[in-house]
Amino acid sequence: MKYALSQRLLHWMIALMVIGALAVGLLLGFLGFAGVRDTFGIDVTNMLYKYHKTFGVIILGLMIVRIIVKVVKGKPAYATPLTSFEHAASNAVHGLLYLSLIAMPVFGWLGTGANGFPVEFFNWQLPAIVSKDKELGATLMGLHEIFGWILAALIVVHIAAALQHAIVKKDGVLQRMI
Repeated sequence: MKYALSQRLLHWMIALMVIGALAVGLLLGFLGFAGVRDTFGIDVTNMLYKYHKTFGVIILGLMIVRIIVKVVKGKPAYATPLTSFEHAASNAVHGLLYLSLIAMPVFGWLGTGANGFPVEFFNWQLPAIVSKDKELGATLMGLHEIFGWILAALIVVHIAAALQHAIVKKDGVLQRMI
């Protein structure tokens, strides 16, 4: 059995957006504002920040929709039942992925506002949820970064498990989401 089309589309849209947002986040994190500006110019730097924030807001919205759809539609049975370890690992990784995909954009939104920067969604400015507070902003952006690294590690585990099911076990687990 496969996941509903809506679930599959949400999974792959979010996956592509997260890969893009993480790639830009790593660039911004490693080079910093000045490094990105000096390397690519101010227009590209501003565009990268704007679309990193925009993707974060979209990911947050899609994750909320995804959770609602998951509650309504459930998940299909496995063609071949998972072992108890696989079932526990799958639940843990998926739970942590969902948590990270909600927490990361929330901390980014809060941290951006607390640092006094605009929370951009395309060409609109969203309201800051917290007042300007540089110390709080640094803490929130630190949490945003930590969840970024957690998310990157979880994605590697998730992909490795999917490939293991597809190539080694050949048990149809990956086919449920394709």
